[in-house]
Amino acid sequence: QVQLVESGGGLAQPGGSLKLSCVASGSSFRNYVMTWYRQAPGKQREWVATISSAGRTNYIVSVKGRFTISRDDAKNALYLQMNSLKPEDTAVYYCNRVPNTNWGQGTQVTVSS
Repeated sequence: QVQLVESGGGLAQPGGSLKLSCVASGSSFRNYVMTWYRQAPGKQREWVATISSAGRTNYIVSVKGRFTISRDDAKNALYLQMNSLKPEDTAVYYCNRVPNTNWGQGTQVTVSS
C-alpha cells in the first residue's frame, strides 16, 4: 500500500510563506498525477493544486499566483510553496495521487496574526 506523509505546516502570519512537503512510498510515484487538497474547519475537503507526470500544473482560482506545486520524482516527493498566505488558507493540507489512494495524516496550516 502507498503511504503518504505530509509535513511543513505551521503558523504563519498573513502575507507569509510556508512550503509543504509530501513523501510517498512505492516505486510508481512518477507515473501518477499528484494533487494537494485541503480541509478547513467545518468544510469539505477541496482540491487545491495538481501536477501531472509531465509537470503540467493546475490550481484552484483562490490560490493561483500565490501557490506553486512541484514534484521531485527521484525523491518520490511533492511540494507546495505557499506565498502571500491569507487567513482563509487555514486548513489541514493533504496530498494524494489520482486516482486517490490511502490518505495521510495531513499537515495543519494556520494563518493568523
